[in-house]
Amino acid sequence: MYNLCVPSERVPEFSLEHPLASALAVIRDVLFSPRIFYRDFEAEGPLKEPALFVLLVGAVTGFLGAVVALASNLSFGELGVGDVWSAVLEGLLFALLSPVYVGIATGFYLLAIRTFVGKVGSLEEVYRIAAYAFGALILFWIPIVGAFAVTYAFMILTGIGIHSVYRTSFVTTVVVALSGFVPVATALIFVTTLG
Repeated sequence: MYNLCVPSERVPEFSLEHPLASALAVIRDVLFSPRIFYRDFEAEGPLKEPALFVLLVGAVTGFLGAVVALASNLSFGELGVGDVWSAVLEGLLFALLSPVYVGIATGFYLLAIRTFVGKVGSLEEVYRIAAYAFGALILFWIPIVGAFAVTYAFMILTGIGIHSVYRTSFVTTVVVALSGFVPVATALIFVTTLG
């Protein structure tokens, strides 16, 4: 069982046996103790749990984002059936496409790792690093905070993960993190301006 009050000796990963407790433990550790989380992180491992973790975070974030959008429209007295459908569809798409988005981000980071670090790492390893960093997007639905959550997840947390797993220098970590983050952020800006 996951104890949310006492730090564990091993990195808590998302578990299907205790989905809520394990998701909360991962989010807590990755948000507040990322160096410790990634210091003991095993990059090799299954993809099922990290992908489901991303889906769960995406579902919660998508739902809360839809609620905020509906509340915002309601406060301006402009809530119609189209607004409800739009908010629900955007939330659902965010949830369902979250694992794909993390996969695309993983490709950019793997390319950066292979370019600046060498022939280390695999798509699966980098996906696991990015999937748990995605936990910071649990805050994405909060207006203004969302932009910082994306930067924190895909620049800072993923950078810490890459630094810890691949033992890169600080400068190399910054270069890799920036090289992966710029296309990820650009794609996110493009997608959100279409909506």
